[in-house]
Amino acid sequence: MWRRNLFLLVLLSVLSACGEQKLPSPFKASDVSAQYAQADFRLNEADGKPVSLSDYRGKVVVLFFGYTHCPQICPTTLADLAQVMRMLDKDADRVQVLFVTLDPKRDTRELLAQYPPAFFPTFKGLSGDTMSTAQAAQAFGVTWQIHQNKNGGYDLDHSAGTYLIAPGGKPVLLAPYGQRAELLVQDVKLLLAIK
Repeated sequence: MWRRNLFLLVLLSVLSACGEQKLPSPFKASDVSAQYAQADFRLNEADGKPVSLSDYRGKVVVLFFGYTHCPQICPTTLADLAQVMRMLDKDADRVQVLFVTLDPKRDTRELLAQYPPAFFPTFKGLSGDTMSTAQAAQAFGVTWQIHQNKNGGYDLDHSAGTYLIAPGGKPVLLAPYGQRAELLVQDVKLLLAIK
């Protein structure tokens, strides 16, 4: 009896090994296309021009949600993305970094016209009213929460990933906070090669 059970166990192991093998992803960031393939936004650039994700088709879109008063995550991420753009050299012309504010109350269009480009000249800040901000964040699974601080003001705790979207809208990748610039560059170059 034990030989028959052992034989069945070995046979099951062999058969499961014969199943379709999934190749490892060439990307360093997580492929989240299944979750966010239809994700979009309706926001405004700093000059007031209404935009959606489709307005940036033809370029790799690097999308990050945050706020200008953020003490660490946002400036660090934008500085890292500026390094990525410098490393991309001429390919940087085919990439658009978008910083979406989660704090439209304090992040005025004037502030968004200055803050992201201070890190790299082509970076754009996007904003909307409370409802369109919430819709954009929800479309990409971004969470945030307001916390009152000791000074009578407030801070935001927020998701810290960066989305990389291929020129045609797919695939959609999610890089974690602190992803090394070399790995982001590798993923952007792979996305640029997609026809």
